[in-house]
Amino acid sequence: MSRHSIRLSDALHEYVVSHGTPPDAVLTELVDETYAALPQQAGMQIGPDQAAFTTLLVKLIGARSAVEVGTFTGMSSLAIARGLPADGKLICLDVSDEYTSIARRFWERDGQSDKIELRLGPALESLRAFPTEPHLDFAFIDADKPSYSVYWEELVPRMVPGGLIAVDNVLWGGRVVDPSESGGNVDAVRAFNDLAAADDRMEVVMLPVGDGLTLARKL
Repeated sequence: MSRHSIRLSDALHEYVVSHGTPPDAVLTELVDETYAALPQQAGMQIGPDQAAFTTLLVKLIGARSAVEVGTFTGMSSLAIARGLPADGKLICLDVSDEYTSIARRFWERDGQSDKIELRLGPALESLRAFPTEPHLDFAFIDADKPSYSVYWEELVPRMVPGGLIAVDNVLWGGRVVDPSESGGNVDAVRAFNDLAAADDRMEVVMLPVGDGLTLARKL
């Protein structure tokens, strides 16, 4: 057995995706529309394999109350909402009406709109307006990298025991281990990764899923 996760070629990635629950028409069309409407930004969207993984995670922990920091065109929010029960609640935080206008149409099409509340504006202000007591079962962070650490500090006290935080892009294209890379997002991601790993309130694992995914369970 290998001590390391296997490296995925394009062919092997396609094999992995094809041997899980396939993305349905809604998710496929969301990917297509995102690339058509926002070709320069479309890489911010999580992949269908990560979406399926997210839905499964939300179901496994029995989440009822969730928050997403960074919604873009709605792939991750659809994944979360699909994992919630009919009376579950997802609050989505984003600053872009343009990007989330696509998300809102797909939420409606998928029958998830009743579960989702979109709050437009700076995410940190929105998080600080949340009740301070533990009440969140699941949180997903996928927004501006320099703010990852402050989002984390706002979310951790608000997670219930056993609650799960998922954080995207924690490998930043592999540049987190490249000593020639410094400044901007790469330093912000490194600082966040160090913060999360040292947080004794959480049980943390970093997975080579997508661009790197940290999962942290509240103790």
